[in-house]
Amino acid sequence: MDDALVAEGLSRSYGDTTALDGVSLTVERGEVFALIGPNGAGKTTLVRALTGTTDVEGTVSVFGSSPESVDENRISLLPQAFSPPERLTGRELLEYYAGLYDEPRPVVDVLAEVGMADDADSWYETLSGGQQRRICVGTALVNDPDLLFLDEPTTGIDPAGRRDLWRLVADLAADGTTVFLTTHNMEEAEELADRVGLLADGRLVEVGSPGALVADHGGESRLVVETDAGADALAGSRYRVSASDRTLTIHGISPEEIGEAVATLERANIDYESLSWTQPSLENVYLELAGERAAEEPAPVGGAR
Repeated sequence: MDDALVAEGLSRSYGDTTALDGVSLTVERGEVFALIGPNGAGKTTLVRALTGTTDVEGTVSVFGSSPESVDENRISLLPQAFSPPERLTGRELLEYYAGLYDEPRPVVDVLAEVGMADDADSWYETLSGGQQRRICVGTALVNDPDLLFLDEPTTGIDPAGRRDLWRLVADLAADGTTVFLTTHNMEEAEELADRVGLLADGRLVEVGSPGALVADHGGESRLVVETDAGADALAGSRYRVSASDRTLTIHGISPEEIGEAVATLERANIDYESLSWTQPSLENVYLELAGERAAEEPAPVGGAR
């Protein structure tokens, strides 16, 4: 698969604050790449660097050219902060942005895709925050881009609407659109991304598929038992156990082992109120890796996000 996006050695500082510190990455055509990281990590600065809207040290190639020279019909960006004219309807806003391109997609199709066909003729200012964000997503789709940058696209959208947009992004990728996504929503990254990159203190700490990152850095699955019993109640068993206030945690339990663990609790005459099995997720990876970076060096103050 050809590369849609290649960045090498990107660095950018704002005064004494380092926003990017030698970031290199490659995104393949048709891939969904999710960038995660804490506030102040440099995510928005990296998006600006990749789209050619801020000066950086290093090089960026988009479809083999610099971002500034790429055909504007092939690339689109939805920034995190986007405030279109409020006294236009959703339809009028999409028609305006469609008019900026030579061969835009039909506005009616885009409105339907973002779930705004029924409210298309309402003024933007009267729409809910989630509806406004849907219209904003639509403005980034009217040119039918080959490479789509989405900076926190589902901010303010209700869970049902979020799922709708996830399906839209997945469909776009299935049709060959390359998507570069920044998000604070770990479920969103796990659901959509082929690969995830964690940015912390301006550095790309880790890149990999969600499954690989969880396997390498997510920790263990565990069975959490709400009980007054202490860890010594399972002394001599084969399980690794820890205890806190009214909680007994059995570590490293797979779904297939839950039944035997429960039987062990019963044989030990341990009374419990509830059981819950949890498995590691991308959120655990985020907390582990971002936490390590925070412990190694303080996050910069001020500057770009």
